Amino acid sequence: MDKLVIRGGNPLKGSIQVGGSKNTALPLMAAALLPDGPVTIENVPALRDINTFSRVIAVTGTRVDFQAETHTVSIDARGLDRPEAPYELVKRMRASFYMLGALLGRTGRARVSLPGGCAWGPRPVDLHIKGLEALGANIELDEGYVVASAPGGRLPGGKFRFSPSSVGATINVLLAAVSARGPSRIENAAIEPDVVEFCRMLQAMGARIQGVGTRVLEIEGVDRLKPVTYRNSPDRIELGTFMIIAAIAGAPGIPITITSADPDRLGSAFIEAFRQTGSGFEVDGSSVLVTAPEILIPVNIETGEYPGFPTDLQAQWTVLLARTTGNSKVRETIYLDRFKHIPELRRMGVNAIVVGTEVAIEGGNKIQGAKVMSTDLRASVSLVLAGLVADGETHVQRVYHLDRGYENLEGKLSNIGADIERVRYDEWADPE
Repeated sequence: MDKLVIRGGNPLKGSIQVGGSKNTALPLMAAALLPDGPVTIENVPALRDINTFSRVIAVTGTRVDFQAETHTVSIDARGLDRPEAPYELVKRMRASFYMLGALLGRTGRARVSLPGGCAWGPRPVDLHIKGLEALGANIELDEGYVVASAPGGRLPGGKFRFSPSSVGATINVLLAAVSARGPSRIENAAIEPDVVEFCRMLQAMGARIQGVGTRVLEIEGVDRLKPVTYRNSPDRIELGTFMIIAAIAGAPGIPITITSADPDRLGSAFIEAFRQTGSGFEVDGSSVLVTAPEILIPVNIETGEYPGFPTDLQAQWTVLLARTTGNSKVRETIYLDRFKHIPELRRMGVNAIVVGTEVAIEGGNKIQGAKVMSTDLRASVSLVLAGLVADGETHVQRVYHLDRGYENLEGKLSNIGADIERVRYDEWADPE
């Protein structure tokens, strides 16, 4: 098993590049199942989740060719003859559940395992199922699988209102709706950048969707979609993570340049909160320049649907607050049990207490290096952030969680001056 060993305290400087968005690439890959012919997606990050989803898609008989070196994936569904996503693969990643809408849209039938994913909080798939049923799908549960079919091989279309709004369910329903016989209407649709980019790729393939970027989507089903070459967008969560790293570990007064970025995708709440910390923030085309302040100001945040503060940056923000000079709070409204990083941060000297759906943080305490355990993707990167500013050596174990969402993080951080390396370890070895 791998871990990251970080020797903290090095002021970071230089330039760091944002990769392609994982959370956008996965639905784009699902959409590639709909046309007859090869679809090429560019700027796809080389991550565990991309490899896992490639395997899920390949099970169906679809040809999948992911070139990690060029960050390109080609998907050709002309050989698709098995509309199924098995438990052994789906349990590794919740986004595999996109296969339900994709296979229904492509073949009119699907057998997809109920998903797994990060080990925190309830994230039910009820909205996905109800939304597809509203479009006319017949759905049954069979020993942990969702078995769906369309009458006559093609969904008739329909109307559904999400309550609450859901990114994943919006994507799944759209995958089925764009090839339905008739019109569909989705109300209270998610408006996150991942959904908008996904809709744009569908439109490039010939889908008829109105209202992209709004809460109401009107879809007119088409008989067929065409193959395309499409470029994936930059990862907004990686950008936000790098901005926080620059603010807490950069040399005060010396900007760190973050390239291949699209800060508009972060949403107004994060940008506003970031500016209030006293950190310098400047946009220059596709680059963002962040300058660490002499003193970080604590800023309370509350996560919310886009353009609210992203829940995927909540754990990283907690580390920033631990570096400020006062007390502050973080309130989680999306996934109410997303605080598994707090006990590990407390092992490093961060004084943070969870009360219900809030975390209270006392800033200004010294962060000490320690052996800590990753529990999920964003929790793991928060431990890396803490290690960068800690006194002494930090060992972040079980970084396979980290590898699901950050490509070569240790390499990117090394390039801007971090003392960080990946090493193999035996988790069950006796202590020395």
